[in-house]
Amino acid sequence: MKYRGRIAPTPTGYLHLGHARTFWFAQERARQNNGTLLYRNEDLDPARCKPEFRASTLEDLRWLGLEWEGEPVSQSERMPEYRAAFETLRASGQLFPCACSRKDIREATTAPHSEDGEPIYPGTCRKNPSTINPQKSTDYNWRFRVPEGEPIEFTDAHFGPQKFIAGKDFGDFPVWQKNGLPAYQLAVVVDDAAMEITEVVRGADLLTSTARQLLLFRALGLTPPAFYHCELMHDENGKRLAKRNDALSLRELRAKGNTPEDLRARWE
Repeated sequence: MKYRGRIAPTPTGYLHLGHARTFWFAQERARQNNGTLLYRNEDLDPARCKPEFRASTLEDLRWLGLEWEGEPVSQSERMPEYRAAFETLRASGQLFPCACSRKDIREATTAPHSEDGEPIYPGTCRKNPSTINPQKSTDYNWRFRVPEGEPIEFTDAHFGPQKFIAGKDFGDFPVWQKNGLPAYQLAVVVDDAAMEITEVVRGADLLTSTARQLLLFRALGLTPPAFYHCELMHDENGKRLAKRNDALSLRELRAKGNTPEDLRARWE
């Protein structure tokens, strides 16, 4: 199959240098493989995703020199596809409703932690389904029931062989939220399959997410893409670049007179 890659910005702020670098690598991977690059607008959060950020991201990426095929695909227009995938998973018994908030999980004395310090869901509602009122299903998030103890393995095109243990390195994870929206993990799996993506290029902070998504691909009977995870960029204090750091947004760097060549020189 011909190489098909994608870039998938989330328009919740101005594009920063770290994400721009990842998107540039995605374009380079597509070019190296004589393939196609597609654009997906991950705009599922109506409270945080703003039209002005979508417009500025498109402008900044074109200024940087990125090119993609066709018009951007917007997740906000694909709700029926996500709902169908959710119903398939729920009908197969691989999901369960969960009343736990993020605060509940953080404060649970039984909650283990991953290597990066994030709390792992301790299985509260999975172990005690009697606490859930089935008449109020819209009051709950829905989590994917991971196969505890199963090793999830894949070979990353940059970092090499990867292995995560379900239930140890990550726990049962949300796929549908009580606000009626799909969680990130489900939406990207559905979209990458529908767009026939052959390789996903993204940051190294999503390596564990790849293990989760491989479980969803399998559960939905879909063929997963290959993966290439980039090393993350950090600021002068060693912190990972974030959208809240306006000084490192492409918008601000452009205003200071930087050229696309200046920015690319930082990561080449």
